[in-house]
Order: sequence, then structure tokens, then C-alpha cells
Amino acid sequence: MRFPRRVYWGAACAAAVLAACSSAPPGGGNPMSFFITSTNPGQGGNLGGLAGADAHCQRLATATGAGGKTWRAYLSTTAANGQPAVNARDRIGAGPWVNAKGVTVAASVADLHGPNARLGKDTSLTEKGEVVTGYGDAVNRHDILTGSRPDGTVAVPEPGKDTTCGNWTRGEGGSAIVGHHDLKGLNPDPVANASWNSSHGTRGCSLPQLAQSGSTGLFYCFATK
Repeated sequence: MRFPRRVYWGAACAAAVLAACSSAPPGGGNPMSFFITSTNPGQGGNLGGLAGADAHCQRLATATGAGGKTWRAYLSTTAANGQPAVNARDRIGAGPWVNAKGVTVAASVADLHGPNARLGKDTSLTEKGEVVTGYGDAVNRHDILTGSRPDGTVAVPEPGKDTTCGNWTRGEGGSAIVGHHDLKGLNPDPVANASWNSSHGTRGCSLPQLAQSGSTGLFYCFATK
């Protein structure tokens, strides 16, 4: 029996669609595994703790088709209330990590915290693939929340001080260590200016207080797998 040509054409199209779907990368088709959040959840340094920050990363990634991965916020916490300190570097998996444009920013945890990491204004993009404004732009948003030292471990505060906005539960007062995603700034220490994850403390944890030093409460997100 001979079938109409349109039947063969329809079968061929269906096969092509099936092949495309079967070869799509995991995580909803988006290979991205690193980004800066495009928004703050809305309460400044109060991110709902690490769990709330992770959930925000997951929501933003899901909206871009990368929600099939497990996402974690690059944030450290201090020891408190019987709970041990948490280091940001221990939360993010083993790498490698690529941004929304497919550029590999680091091959491993060691690479991420070493001199060869490809982090900067042009590569540390949001989940939408957008550049975050920085030093010298009309609106400076280069202060990225981390609560960490350059090696990715928690920035242990001096007595009575704060480095993590109360372990990411304070939306007023307090302080948090931030990094400069654009590797630029006014810090007298040029090394601190060039640190993507540990440059200085903020003037507080509310959105207006964060804005005083160039922050809108954004943070880094990494896919662990």
C-alpha cells in the first residue's frame, strides 16, 4: 500500500522532534550551572537562612529551564545556636560551572578560588544572561552577598560584629561580607577590590543600607549536579 506523501512527512517530523527531545541536556534543556541572582527575595539580608536562599536560586533557575539541577546559594554562615559554621565553598558541588552564555567560569572548587577563575563583570551574569551593573555605572550593584573569606570559608566576625546578616535572617542592622563581581571598587586594598567573594562589610542588612555600599542584595548560585 502506498501512503500519501504528507504521511511520510508527518512521520519524519515526529521522529525529528523525538530525537531533539532525547538529546536535550538535563535540567530542562539549559546547561547553565552558575549565575548571580537577578533579584533579591525582598528583605535585604534576610534571605530566610540558607534554605530560603537556596529556594530563591532554585526558583530563578527553574524559570530559565535549568530547574532540573540542585541549586545552592554561595553563602557562608557562622556557628550559632548549637549549629556548626557552614562554608560557602562546601555547598556548591565539585564543578565545572558554566554561565548562561555557556562560558566555563571555573573547573573545580580549587579553580574557583584560585587565580585562574574566569569570574568578572562579563562572565558573572544573571540567570537571564544579563550583565549586573557595577563600579562606574549609573547604578552600582557590584556588592554580592557571601559572608565569606577569599578561600570560600566563613568570615568569622569579631565579638559583637556580624558578617552574615545574622546567618541571613536579618533585614535590618547587622552587616555582611560582600565580594565585587566586577573586580573593581574604592577599597584602599586593591586585592580586596579584585575579590569576587570577599571585599568588605556592608553598612547594614536592609535594602537601603545595602545600597549605601553598592548592593541590591544579590548573591551567587551554583548547581551542585
